[in-house]
Amino acid sequence: MKLLVLSGLSGAGKSIALQALEDLSYYCVDNLPIALLPGFVVQMTAMEGRQAVKDIAVGVDARNMIDDLQNFRSILDNIKAQGITCEVIFIVASDNALIKRFSETRRKHPLTNDRIPLIEAIAAERHLLTPIADCADLQIDTSHTNVHQLRDQIRERVGRNASPALSLQFLSFGFKYGHPIDADFVFDVRCLPNPHWDPKLRLQTGRDKDVIEFLQQQAVAKEMLDDITRFVERWVPNFEAENRSYLTVAVGCTGGQHRSVYLTEALGAHFRQQRDGVLIRHRELS
Repeated sequence: MKLLVLSGLSGAGKSIALQALEDLSYYCVDNLPIALLPGFVVQMTAMEGRQAVKDIAVGVDARNMIDDLQNFRSILDNIKAQGITCEVIFIVASDNALIKRFSETRRKHPLTNDRIPLIEAIAAERHLLTPIADCADLQIDTSHTNVHQLRDQIRERVGRNASPALSLQFLSFGFKYGHPIDADFVFDVRCLPNPHWDPKLRLQTGRDKDVIEFLQQQAVAKEMLDDITRFVERWVPNFEAENRSYLTVAVGCTGGQHRSVYLTEALGAHFRQQRDGVLIRHRELS
């Protein structure tokens, strides 16, 4: 049996992610108090032989006792000691994105009241959920992601990670829109020649033939690609040795349209020849 604990900030997309897990045939329970998690696992383990319950997802939010939140790691370790495979996914978003979503939907943040405004409630929730975030195998930043893209990410990363192989994602982004807080490694390629300054290339992307040919002609771009490739090849086995399930390598340029997209595509193509579970995502193109 596999247990997946899904947590994150209110408004970041936990409900959408839980629905996506349900589509992947997970048995899903939302808002389970952390103190009940060990007993719930015991009950589900007892049912495993009688019912087709293989994968379980439990949604956990900040509406828990503070002591239980602070003891999350020890609770999780005790469950793992029983031989249960556990993963933790934590979903986050920027303050600006969360404020915009709550204002658009007119939903009430669970920690707001007459004395606590929204921005303070978001900060308090981040602090309360830190013990869970610190245990996360995978963090997903939805600041620039809509509900359909989040569903796709859950299906791709969790669905494809049914095997023991590490899920390796290459992500392009633009620094002008903020760096991805869910990345394990971030490479800055803004030092490379920028196709944006060529009027013929400006409206194209790093997936278009003309931009690819432009960057392939730049010796420094090839050196950057070779260096990042060697770095990832050197260190991915170490993460696998530590039983990591997910790894995200982010490549950023100014706008996330040309250089980072080109290098991310090249890295993804290279590593797909060597291993399964390689994903390519372009944050700004989506």
